[in-house]
Amino acid sequence: MGLALIINLYNSLDFDKHRTGFDPFMGKIDDIDMKILSELTKDASISVPRLSKKINVNSSVVYSRIKRLAKRQLIRKFTIEVNDDILGYNVSALVGLNIDSKYREQILDEMLKFESVREIYEVTGRFDLIVKVKARSLDELHETVSSKMGRIGGVLHTETFIEMRRRERDIAYAIQLA
Repeated sequence: MGLALIINLYNSLDFDKHRTGFDPFMGKIDDIDMKILSELTKDASISVPRLSKKINVNSSVVYSRIKRLAKRQLIRKFTIEVNDDILGYNVSALVGLNIDSKYREQILDEMLKFESVREIYEVTGRFDLIVKVKARSLDELHETVSSKMGRIGGVLHTETFIEMRRRERDIAYAIQLA
């Protein structure tokens, strides 16, 4: 059986692999995978032996599971989280923007040039875009929003929400039975 035939057969199967977590070539996601994902979201730098002890699974199994999860793109990348406060970025804000949709791509391109812009979300609701901003001071935030964002062609309105305090929770993944 040729590879093309196998791929066509696979693509014609009647199941939703994203909903069920099942891919006949990669296997099902189970509780061990979910434990690995949960622990790696807390600390991606944890060693395989330490992770294996923490979840009580053999190191070789943990290693192969991590490789499989990465291959399946459930793990997209291993990264770090920088402490922006220590670097002097003490002001966090979300900026809601209303834009002229004809200029959407140009606006997005311009916004990504600003050092203080961290993330841009295209959303539904009251705003067209929500922009996550980190600044060293309120003056720098004001400069970014008023003098930079507000002057981009096609930006109609901005509204800024300054972060007062943040709470986060650890993400714990669990198997959901359908």
